[in-house]
Amino acid sequence: MKTFVKFCGLSDPATIEEVPAGGAAGFVLGVPSSPRSITADQARGLIEHLPPEAEAWAVVVRPSAELIHSLFDEVGVDRVQVYGEIPAGLEYLEIHHLVPSIPVPVPGAGSEPPKVPAAEDYPRVHLDAAGQASPGGSGVRPDWEVCAGIVDRHPGRKFVLAGGLDPTNVGEALAVVRPWGVDVSSGIERSPGEKDIEKMRAFVAAVERFEKGDA
Repeated sequence: MKTFVKFCGLSDPATIEEVPAGGAAGFVLGVPSSPRSITADQARGLIEHLPPEAEAWAVVVRPSAELIHSLFDEVGVDRVQVYGEIPAGLEYLEIHHLVPSIPVPVPGAGSEPPKVPAAEDYPRVHLDAAGQASPGGSGVRPDWEVCAGIVDRHPGRKFVLAGGLDPTNVGEALAVVRPWGVDVSSGIERSPGEKDIEKMRAFVAAVERFEKGDA
């Protein structure tokens, strides 16, 4: 696939093995309000099951610099997706491998589009619905037209679209927004925090259909 696909909120080896080549497994760390939250030790063990051609992402909220250091150095993640403020005191390579999640208004909100961080610092940027109490798995969709405008104004940037995606609508989302990648969590679950392997496979198949022009 040409489209980057991130499966977020993973917590068991069987689902890790479903991550497509060139994609990523997202681990929600230290977020007690999320049914998908796991510990750093659990994430370290799960990374061992990750296909070699896929990345491991930690998903965190308002982290300290110390936490980011440990995620890269001790847990072994490839990237850290950050909700909220990015701390000071990070090294250049750490900053370069962070993925800021910027809040996009939901449909009908009428808010101004968010500011996009500098490309030289953050090659990848995550787009998610604004106003969520917990990261990942809210099922709330950002305004795709606003997202499309962001993508159009920043050609060449690697935007990852999240929020309310599932196998039935990801093709439409790709057609409207044209992001570099997509991120799904609740849309591939049978219950909160419990992934459904058949839905995971259906999501990948839907992305492949779009790429073939069959969506």
